[in-house]
Amino acid sequence: MTTGPTPTRTPVPAPSQAPDPDQERLRRWRLVLGGDQADGTGCALSGRDAAMDATLAALYGKGDKPPTGRDRSAGLGASAPSVARWLGDIRTYFPSSVVQVMQRDAIDRLGLASLLLEPEMLAAVEADVHLVGTLLSLNKAMPETTRETARAVVRKVVDDLEKRLATRTRATLTGALDRSARVSRPRHRDIDWNRTVAANLKHYLPEYRTVVPERLVGYGRAAQSVKKEVVLCIDQSGSMAASVVYASVFGAVLASMRSISTRLVVFDTAVVDLTDQLDDPVDVLFGTQLGGGTDINRALAYCQSQITRPAETVVVLISDLYEGGIRDEMLKRVAAMKASGVQFVTLLALSDEGAPAYDREHAAALAALGAPAFACTPDLFPEVMAAALEKRPLPIPDTV
Repeated sequence: MTTGPTPTRTPVPAPSQAPDPDQERLRRWRLVLGGDQADGTGCALSGRDAAMDATLAALYGKGDKPPTGRDRSAGLGASAPSVARWLGDIRTYFPSSVVQVMQRDAIDRLGLASLLLEPEMLAAVEADVHLVGTLLSLNKAMPETTRETARAVVRKVVDDLEKRLATRTRATLTGALDRSARVSRPRHRDIDWNRTVAANLKHYLPEYRTVVPERLVGYGRAAQSVKKEVVLCIDQSGSMAASVVYASVFGAVLASMRSISTRLVVFDTAVVDLTDQLDDPVDVLFGTQLGGGTDINRALAYCQSQITRPAETVVVLISDLYEGGIRDEMLKRVAAMKASGVQFVTLLALSDEGAPAYDREHAAALAALGAPAFACTPDLFPEVMAAALEKRPLPIPDTV
């Protein structure tokens, strides 16, 4: 959800006709500033612009004053029909990306979360990752009449994410798995020319200006049997909602690859293994319970107990690192796993928003153990996993 200072009015695209530049500038400023007496534009709105301004005023018309019960009734109103009309209006006047921002602001600033428990409201909203996070946090309070509608909303978001992420993830990781198995007598199309040339530089013939390789280095073909094991260990505290959604989708994608054995574990103060639900990420998401405390040490203890092939295992901890358990034991477990050959990856977030608030002391301690903590976008995640599978340095963003 959106937090921080009260957002500014949302900029609005110009109408299709090319207006006078000065008038168009005044129009835009009038829509941004909201039409108070001191806005200084002297510009009056009519028609579509006036209706658009009304939808903005319903949400942002109170300026910097925190919304109260009276403010809410003066804006969107407390009744579901008025909110439903407003949700329809913003989809009429604004593009999808802006609609999603306004919906998050409405849920956050005007306290509309309870209305999402009504099927009619869920059918009206523009679904996105943040809405899914809100629905999951309301899961236990959700009446049966709303549950199927909520699952349909979550299903749409999950399907869209899978379409966007699955192909690239499979291609990237398949290539990494192939490269991780080097062979010395490769077929021509499997020769790794960079490594072959590097391995045969001493056989350079100056008169021919070429290298005559005595030893070929090639990519091994990925075996049909399981070669690598991946454990996704996900913090399901409230601040990690978007990360839980993305991790569940990636978990399902990884589970569909025959050469990777994938385990998905979620935790707060308790630990739940959702591996048997990985064929359907929607089931995984509804198996989570956002909110509550955090016991990273307990979760890592469970993950450690499931590792049978340390040298072929990647453990991905996704957490803001606010540990409610035993800190020193947590660090000892990470050190022990790394010493046994496990590739350990720490992600502060798996989302497009960057790193949330996180425990910097724990992040520094993990970095000292060779497990630097950083936020990762969904687009970067396949590259991070490929690097971990190949046991090469992780592509840590420059902003870390």
